[in-house]
Amino acid sequence: MTDLISDIDTLLLPFHQFGVNLGLSRIQTLLAALGSPHLSVPIIHVAGTNGKGSVCAYLSSMLVAAGYRVGRYTSPHLVNWNERICINDRPINTETALEILDRVIAAIDPNTPTPTQFEIVTAAMWVYFAQSQVDIAVIEVGLGGRLDATNVCDNPLATVITSISIDHWQQLGDTISKITAEKAGILKPNRPAIIGTLPPDAIAVVTDRIAALNCPATWVKPAVEIPSVDSSSQTSSAADSLPWAEFDGVEYPLALLGEMQLINSAIAIATIEVLRQSGWEISNAAIVAGMANTRWLGRIQWMTWHGHKLLIDGAHNPAAAIALRQYVDTLNTPISWVMGMLSTKSHREIFEALLRPGERLYLLPVPGHSSADPIVLADIARSTTVDLDSISIHPDESAALTAAMSQTDTHQPVLCGSLYLLGHFFKQDRE
Repeated sequence: MTDLISDIDTLLLPFHQFGVNLGLSRIQTLLAALGSPHLSVPIIHVAGTNGKGSVCAYLSSMLVAAGYRVGRYTSPHLVNWNERICINDRPINTETALEILDRVIAAIDPNTPTPTQFEIVTAAMWVYFAQSQVDIAVIEVGLGGRLDATNVCDNPLATVITSISIDHWQQLGDTISKITAEKAGILKPNRPAIIGTLPPDAIAVVTDRIAALNCPATWVKPAVEIPSVDSSSQTSSAADSLPWAEFDGVEYPLALLGEMQLINSAIAIATIEVLRQSGWEISNAAIVAGMANTRWLGRIQWMTWHGHKLLIDGAHNPAAAIALRQYVDTLNTPISWVMGMLSTKSHREIFEALLRPGERLYLLPVPGHSSADPIVLADIARSTTVDLDSISIHPDESAALTAAMSQTDTHQPVLCGSLYLLGHFFKQDRE
C-alpha cells in the first residue's frame, strides 16, 4: 500500500511546478473533457479562513448518521493524498485513486494551459463522487473561493463562510475586505448562505454580496456550552464523556476541543437546518450521533508520544493561534512550544498570540516545504515576548520533542505552527 501511495505522489509531482494559480478556466476545460461530473453532485460549499475543516467534518458526520452517502473533500492532507477525498468518512482506495487520476491526466488537452496539482486532484474528486453516486458532497474551498477550483457549481444546496481573517494575503489581498470579496465569491444567486462570526469589514462585503445575489442568509451566533447531558437516551455512547452545547434548540455533544467549536458546530447545525427545510431527513438523533462521532485530525488533539502527553494543532495563522491559546489557557500550566512555520506566514502575530513569559520555545524547520528559518524565528520570538524561559533550535520534530520532554517539570509540550509539520510528524510516527 505504501508503494501505491508513493505512486500517487509520483503521478502528481509533474504538476507541482505550476504552484498556486487561481482561476477557473483550466478546471472547467478539464471537467468538460471528463463529461462534467460535477454537475451530477449535489454539494455544500464551505469557505473561510479558519474552521472550514471542522465544519466539513461535522457536516459529513451528521449526514452519514442520517443515512446518506456523503462525499467530503478537504485540503491539505496530513499524511497522504487519500485523506482529501472521502465517502462516508473513509478515504478513497489507493487503487481507485490511481485509476481516476490516470483518467483525469489523460483528459488534459496538450493544446490548453496545464492544470495545477490542486486542479488535477479536484477533478479526480468530482469524477469519484459522480461515479460513486453520492447523495451529497461537502466541499471545502482550497484557497479563497471566487477563483478556487472547487467553485464550478452554479446551484449548491448551501454555501458557508465560516470566518474571515488575514491569511494567504499574497494571493487574496492584504485587507479583510479584499479577502472577504474572494471568499464571498462562492455565493450563488438565490442559494442559501450560512455565515459565521465575521469582523465588521467582512460583514459589509458579505451583506452587499448577499443582497446582490438575493441569497437567503443565516447569520450564525455561537452555540452555548451546557452542563453534560445524561446521554443514556441518546443514540451514541460516544457522547457519554463529552462536553455538550445547545444551538437553536438542539442539544448535542462536542467531540472537537476548543472554544471555537461553539461557532463551528453552530454553523454546521445551521447548515443542516437549511437542508431540513428543503426536505432532507436529518433527525435530532442523527445530529447528536454525528456530532459525537466527528473526528478531525491535528486540530487541538491530544495524543501520547513516547509515553508523554502531547497536544498538537496546526495554529498556522494568527486567528488559529488565538484559538489554540484560548484552549491552553484552560490547562493552567506553562507551555513548551515545539514549532515550525512556513516562510509565508505571519510569524510575529502568531508568536504574539501564543507565547507567554516563563514558557519555552523549541524551533525547527518544516520539512519538504518553504520553511521559515528557525534562526530568524528565534530572533522574532525574542523581540516579541520577553522573559521566555528558553529558546532553542532543533533539526526536526523528534529532536525538538525529545528536548521538550526531557524536562521533568510541569511544562506541557505542544506541537504546532503548520499543518504540514503535523503531517510530517504523523507520517514519521507511523513508520
